[in-house]
Amino acid sequence: MRWIIHWIVNAACLAIVVYLVPGFHVSGVAALFIAALVLGIVNATIGFFLKVATFPLTILTFGIFWLVINALMIELVGNIVPGFYVLNFRAAFLGAIVLAIVNTIMKWLMPKNEPVRR
Repeated sequence: MRWIIHWIVNAACLAIVVYLVPGFHVSGVAALFIAALVLGIVNATIGFFLKVATFPLTILTFGIFWLVINALMIELVGNIVPGFYVLNFRAAFLGAIVLAIVNTIMKWLMPKNEPVRR
C-alpha cells in the first residue's frame, strides 16, 4: 500500500513539473502515471549506477552533477514513454531541479509511518 502512495505522490510531483516547466508535455493522466513509474525504475537501476560511477565528479561539483544525471534520466523517460515528452536538455535540467524541490516538500508533508503501540 505504501508503494502505491509513493507512486501517486511521485506522479503528482511530476504533474507539478509539467505544469511549471516549459518544454514538458504530457498527453494524459495515464501517461503521467506511467512516466512516474518508469522514472522510478530508471532512477533505481541506471541512475543508481551512474550516480555511483560519477561520485567523484559529484563531490567536485558539490552535488550539482546529480542534477545532470537526473536530467538525463528524465530525458530518457521522455524518449521511452509515449505521451510524455521533454523538449530538450535545458527543460529536463530545470525539471530535475523543480522535481527535487517538489519531491522534498511532498515527502516532508507525508505522514511518517509510526509503529503501532499496544
